[in-house]
Amino acid sequence: MSAMAPDELGKRLRTDDDVLVLDIRHEEDFDDWHIPTSVNADVYDELTTEPDAAKDALSELPDEKEIVTVCAEGVVSQTATDVLDELGYDATTLTDGMSGWSRVHRHAPVSVDLDGTLVQVARPGKGCLSHVLISEGEAAVFDPSHYLAEYEAVIDDHDAELVAVLDTHAHADHVSGGRELAARHDVPYDLHPKDALAIEATPIEDGDTVGIGAVEVDVVHTPGHSEGSVSFDLEGKALLTGDTLFHESVGRVELGVAAGIEDSDVEANAATLYESLQRLLERPDEAVVLPAHDPGSPDPPVIATLGEVRARNEDLGRDREAFVRELANDIPDHPPNFERVKRTNVGQESVPAGELADLELGPNNCAAE
Repeated sequence: MSAMAPDELGKRLRTDDDVLVLDIRHEEDFDDWHIPTSVNADVYDELTTEPDAAKDALSELPDEKEIVTVCAEGVVSQTATDVLDELGYDATTLTDGMSGWSRVHRHAPVSVDLDGTLVQVARPGKGCLSHVLISEGEAAVFDPSHYLAEYEAVIDDHDAELVAVLDTHAHADHVSGGRELAARHDVPYDLHPKDALAIEATPIEDGDTVGIGAVEVDVVHTPGHSEGSVSFDLEGKALLTGDTLFHESVGRVELGVAAGIEDSDVEANAATLYESLQRLLERPDEAVVLPAHDPGSPDPPVIATLGEVRARNEDLGRDREAFVRELANDIPDHPPNFERVKRTNVGQESVPAGELADLELGPNNCAAE
């Protein structure tokens, strides 16, 4: 079996253009979620029933590139690779398919004027962004995935000691690794009480300050996306905004209600989010905005100043009435399995480690539009 590891594909896509990623899933699945620059040949049914019937659709591919075939789990795509081999192509299969792609992480430093180093960890297959702050030998991790080795490697590279793990909120698109990472290193796991419904966490409230080395991290309660959403203000130089504020959108406001864990309604949450955004907009225009997600398969660092976000984010230009109306009435598709993911992150459900990859499989849909 000819196979390519997801990390290797990620490196190849960044460094050369001699790879063609061929996604053989159904067109609607491809449209929902796919690897950047990949092309779709909807031959999944043919490959599962009569592989030779897929040859016509696959015979028109360019032959000057290595073809990497992709499906959901890397099974049917292996049949596609076999067919391509018969047709004379140089083909290989992405190990574990889109599930494997979902595990890929990349990291890069964020250029920001702090007495320390800020590293952004991106998970392109899920559109997730985490951050690691290192200062004077101490480290803190914000919004980690459950792939903990990615963060431990960054901390080790900087010869630092983990002293805190913090989540901006109880996420709806992926299972947080915050509690496990904190427990593994016997350090506090910080989460606002409104989102720590059935778990033990160190409570953080509006106005609290967490010291990481020489850097002071101020807690700003910014509810709306979730009741316990917070943003972290790093000395006015960087804003970790979670799912409250994205560069071109804002957090959606119905997920907690739809998951049955918030005693609220969509209109009230939208109004609350509007007020939270006004608090963030009071910060300096030169502050770097670092959200917890970017659905466009992010390549770190994903950064923009608050001034830049203010200029290009249409949601920020709406008055209160228009903002509430837009968010309450124009609701996009929900993230896959968001109810279970959300309940897991607030402590109301426990998912076996072996099921996490399947639970998270799918696109990131935490932005309002």
